[in-house]
Amino acid sequence: MEFSEIKHFNIRVYAIVINDLKEVLLSDEFRLGRKITKFPGGGMKFGEGTIDCLKREIVEEFGQQIEIIKHFYTTDFFQKAYFYNDQQVISIYYIARFKENIKFNISNIPFDFAEFIEGNQSFRWAKINKLETKDITFPIDKKVLDLLKQA
Repeated sequence: MEFSEIKHFNIRVYAIVINDLKEVLLSDEFRLGRKITKFPGGGMKFGEGTIDCLKREIVEEFGQQIEIIKHFYTTDFFQKAYFYNDQQVISIYYIARFKENIKFNISNIPFDFAEFIEGNQSFRWAKINKLETKDITFPIDKKVLDLLKQA
């Protein structure tokens, strides 16, 4: 890939939510015609800070608020966007927890929705020590999983 093809930054912010069983919360989604598994969160809008972005994304996805505990990782290598050839992705991850007991549905199976329609999403817990990088879609998320396993 020629760096001259990259025209935009795409800044993403994600929550690493870990329960008492050493499981991490994952989001299974159908986006742009593809099944993806990722950490909850999404794209930063102009005028937002990273924490404001993550809090907004979490409320949009779960209808609940989170508390940021600490910064975990920021991309430290070049990564072309998964969906767009002219974008470089920078992802920022925070360890977070929900302020209240979880009120949204959590499944035991990946992609727990009836149809693969754009925007469909389901959530599940996955044991950190049993997750493999092949279980996660995005390259930066794969690195974060490796870092979680080392923590």
